[in-house]
Amino acid sequence: MGEIIAVTSGKGGVGKSSVCIHLGIMLASRGYKTCLVDADLGLKNLDLMMGLDNRVVFDMQDVIEERCLLERALLQDKREKNLYLLPVCKGVNFSGVHKEDFVRVMRVLQNQFDYLFIDTPAGVESGFHYASIVAQRALIVTNLDVSALQDADRVIGLLLKEGISHLELVLNKVSARAIEKGICVRMEDAQKWLAIPLLGYIVEDNRVQSCNNRGLPLAIARDSQVYHCFDILARRFLKEKAALPKLSERRLFSKIFAS
Repeated sequence: MGEIIAVTSGKGGVGKSSVCIHLGIMLASRGYKTCLVDADLGLKNLDLMMGLDNRVVFDMQDVIEERCLLERALLQDKREKNLYLLPVCKGVNFSGVHKEDFVRVMRVLQNQFDYLFIDTPAGVESGFHYASIVAQRALIVTNLDVSALQDADRVIGLLLKEGISHLELVLNKVSARAIEKGICVRMEDAQKWLAIPLLGYIVEDNRVQSCNNRGLPLAIARDSQVYHCFDILARRFLKEKAALPKLSERRLFSKIFAS
């Protein structure tokens, strides 16, 4: 039986969906059958970022209302044969998907996949609460801005209230220059603030958004810093022994990934 992981954040724009996709790609490339479930309805964009938006014909609501089989609603990634996407809704109306139906579909998928990542909305929406019912583990994605960390702290409280105690932190858009200039919080201070284990971090790269907008995740570029950050993140996610890279502005690429 597969593992269900909620990928969430307290603030929009921190790159939660990008983390979800890239980590999914890394696991799929290692042979793990992985499914991404897009439950972030207000900002639903996994299909666009994966270059699958033109292929969305059916969604979870169609499955629940028996307009199609679950297999027909699943979209296979164009690059990784072990990576799939399930849109919960084609639009932004979640009212047709009830809690019991969502849980039932997720239990079926759990028997078909090694890992299920639910891209959730903010903690006050239905998609978040539904995900918290079925998830055994949650990744909290944030950046090092104070407002993003404050919102992440609130989400952690909501997840603990829902009974999810296996929480891990992913810091995204990390800039050594911003840290050294005191523009943002240091990584070690962010971890102390949120008081959950740091699974990994992703360096800031201006090309990420451009690639996501074109449906070409940057993780497929093996010579990129982002690829190596996600490689380490995936290894730590799988409980492999992999030290966090050391962050330094000077000769960043060579020093970060020397190990």
